[in-house]
Amino acid sequence: MDLNNINMSDLKEKLLTIADKKTLIKFGIGFGAIILFLIIYYSILNPMVESRKVTYADKMLKQKEISEFNNEIVSLKAELEKMTPEFEKSSTLFHSKAEVEGLYQSLSRFAAVNGLVISKITKKKPEAVLKPGIAAQAENLIEKNMISYYKIPVAYEIKGKFLGFIKFKRAVSKSNKMLNFDKETVSVVKGDSTGTIIAQGELTIVGLPDEFF
Repeated sequence: MDLNNINMSDLKEKLLTIADKKTLIKFGIGFGAIILFLIIYYSILNPMVESRKVTYADKMLKQKEISEFNNEIVSLKAELEKMTPEFEKSSTLFHSKAEVEGLYQSLSRFAAVNGLVISKITKKKPEAVLKPGIAAQAENLIEKNMISYYKIPVAYEIKGKFLGFIKFKRAVSKSNKMLNFDKETVSVVKGDSTGTIIAQGELTIVGLPDEFF
């Protein structure tokens, strides 16, 4: 290179060319870095962020639902605790269908303890007792929601000593089940020197509509 032939204009031109190349290289590197970042962001980072957003939203929704369920559980428990004593009180008064079927055995135990013998017990057809305010209906028109409870009449005949019979009735009256002696006749067995009596009558027990409808 002939330094003597180089003038200031040529030198300036060469320097600008070099500067432009460096600028272009820097610009290219910067632009490439931006493109690379965008590729990484949209192909890797963005799906991860969106996935975490969805997971977080689902978590918040489930926490809200759990909180609502917990409140409902507390409310239902309080309501159940309030209803349980009343249910237990009512359910002890009423006979289930199985208890009605086993009534003979139940009364026989009371009778045997007091020296009595149940010579007859006949369960009659259950009679629906309608709720207050509901007019009498033909049997085929009665619906379960109209019924307050059922009365089940039971005809009986019991033999034994009069004192034993009194004790028998007292023991039955202490039962936690509702049982009423509606009608009864007591007569002494003729010709029996031991004072045996025969008690004939009808008692009524009650049952829930769910059991007898």
